[in-house]
Amino acid sequence: MKYVLVTGGVVSGLGKGVTASSIGVLLKACGLRVTSIKIDPYLNTDAGTMSPFEHGEVFVLDDGGEVDLDLGNYERFLDIKLTRDNNITTGKIYQAVINKERKGDYLGKTVQVVPHITDEIQDWIERVAMNPVDGTDKPADVCVIELGGTIGDIESMPFIEALGQFSYRVGAGNFCLVHVSLVPVLTVVGEQKTKPTQHSVRGLRGLGLMPDILACRSTQPLEENVKLKLSQFCQVPVSNIVNLHDVTNIWHIPLLLRIREPMKLF
Repeated sequence: MKYVLVTGGVVSGLGKGVTASSIGVLLKACGLRVTSIKIDPYLNTDAGTMSPFEHGEVFVLDDGGEVDLDLGNYERFLDIKLTRDNNITTGKIYQAVINKERKGDYLGKTVQVVPHITDEIQDWIERVAMNPVDGTDKPADVCVIELGGTIGDIESMPFIEALGQFSYRVGAGNFCLVHVSLVPVLTVVGEQKTKPTQHSVRGLRGLGLMPDILACRSTQPLEENVKLKLSQFCQVPVSNIVNLHDVTNIWHIPLLLRIREPMKLF
């Protein structure tokens, strides 16, 4: 099993869900079976009781699970059927750990974020990734994991730690990290600024994760000198920096990602 982790930096709402779905489309076009997991680092058990004004429309799965709308993107893009377990929340993880503690599964040990919460996250990902989602009884070849929020959020820390351990657990050759970041343009200056992305990647590296692919969101296509600067300061090869500039239709995103060098990493 291969795993592709999609994280986001600088600001929220960059389109990590569409990016993750588009990566899945490309992998599926290569003849691979693809499944998806969305991690939402909030304490709610699911999105069912959350205001749509605060978190967007709720998507209801075939098994009745009320989940984040990104799972709707996954199902439409990849033509798969997901379950409520494909949406991991902090509330679900803590609930599972507390239930195990009450049953005595931890044999009287002090239950802590590390290793008990982080182990539960890793076990959950590994278990759900093996569930068939394409109507056959065969497990997926690749699992695309989207981590909600932005790097540096306090509520994401247990998941960041767990995913860092998970990358070591499955091996470097089975884990690929795609970091989606913003390259803004100041209206007055008219120049694409790389500093926000530099700081975002530095924060990610400080938490023990190193991006293999840098997906840069911008209003216009990235200039070549901007790619060179990002490569130098973020320590990501120029060939692994992809530009996701604004497009009129989200179905154009897989075409922007269809670049030979990054695809080799998948």
